[in-house]
Amino acid sequence: MNKKINIPTAFSGLFQPFRYKAFCGGRGSAKSHSAATAALLIGGKNKKRIGCFREVQLSIKDSIKQLLDDKIKAHGMEGFYTSLQNEIRGGNGTNFIFAGLGRMTVDQIKSMEGIDIAIIEESQTISERSLEVLIPTIRKAGSELWFLWNPRNANDPVDQLFRGEVVPENALIRKVTFKDNPFFPDVLRDEMEFDKKHKPGRFGHIWLGEYEPTAIGAIWDRVTLHNNRRNETPDMSRIVVSVDPAISNEANSDEHGIIVAGIGADQRGYVLDDATLKGGPHQWATRTVAMFDKWEADAIVVEVNQGGDMVKHTLNSVRPGLPIIEVRATRGKHVRAEPIASLYTMDRISHVGTFNELEDQMCKMTAAGYDGDGSPDRVDALVWAFTELFPGIVNKVKEHDPDLYKIPTMVRI
Repeated sequence: MNKKINIPTAFSGLFQPFRYKAFCGGRGSAKSHSAATAALLIGGKNKKRIGCFREVQLSIKDSIKQLLDDKIKAHGMEGFYTSLQNEIRGGNGTNFIFAGLGRMTVDQIKSMEGIDIAIIEESQTISERSLEVLIPTIRKAGSELWFLWNPRNANDPVDQLFRGEVVPENALIRKVTFKDNPFFPDVLRDEMEFDKKHKPGRFGHIWLGEYEPTAIGAIWDRVTLHNNRRNETPDMSRIVVSVDPAISNEANSDEHGIIVAGIGADQRGYVLDDATLKGGPHQWATRTVAMFDKWEADAIVVEVNQGGDMVKHTLNSVRPGLPIIEVRATRGKHVRAEPIASLYTMDRISHVGTFNELEDQMCKMTAAGYDGDGSPDRVDALVWAFTELFPGIVNKVKEHDPDLYKIPTMVRI
């Protein structure tokens, strides 16, 4: 613990007594690395209870724990810190815990009121509900909240909080980039120079921490997604698991889009889960069946354009007799997506929680196509799900039917 450890000057405020410490910026700015090192040093000096949070943490692998473990080793702190499966303990009683805020109950969050430092990673994805519950919960004398994020949209709650017209008192707010990182590695510098030359439209967002450019003609927008977001799953009347299998299983292949969606007892649509993954046929089929069981779904909706009968066969090889609905695309992804996007605009669909990758893809879908890299497989799976769940509504959207809001009653099979 006596080893000299250097942290970029831009992050010196992490050791100063501010209630809020907000660092936003682009890739390579050392936000997470500096916060992890600073937290370990602070916890090594005095006993602290440190909570490491993000909106969605499905497993400990999603957390900052691996980075902390790496820093412990790099800085020779193994003799002081002990890394367990789900926590890190210091020799003086310091304790690091890890949790996802999005699916925690209010009581679970409030049970952590003894935390000294709350580190909120990927804060651009934090919901307004999570902020409203977490901030007053971290109320121990001298407690601090550290926010780290790559700006995405001015309407994201964390940007409204720290970059809006009125910001909290006793707050250190810094925008940082790779230029503030004296340890910026050459491999990242090469990537940065490549993006600067070949992806100028994305360079500012990725590397300089500017807001994500809005796709011209985007059929979804983040404001609508945020305004209709829900924190709890309502009573459901029908649930489906929708799959858009990728063509191949190579390193650069597209993902297998796997989305769970349903109709609530209130007759509104809900996105419940995103289980998208890369892998072979058996892997996506096994994941799909796991989602079918987890959500007690009524059916599996699967696109068969690329695999034909083999798609159904792959699912049945995992479990015979599954209720499978086969669909085949006859129009482009963006054309199929427009009726579903209209349902969002009319506030008929909500996301239960935050689904970062899915929502990123949605906001890059335009009337002309997809303005992103690769294929929007998550969006395609979502579109197939709601096309199945709202068949009459989708047709009425196309026809501009005046009876659009007359949602038909749907019951679980």
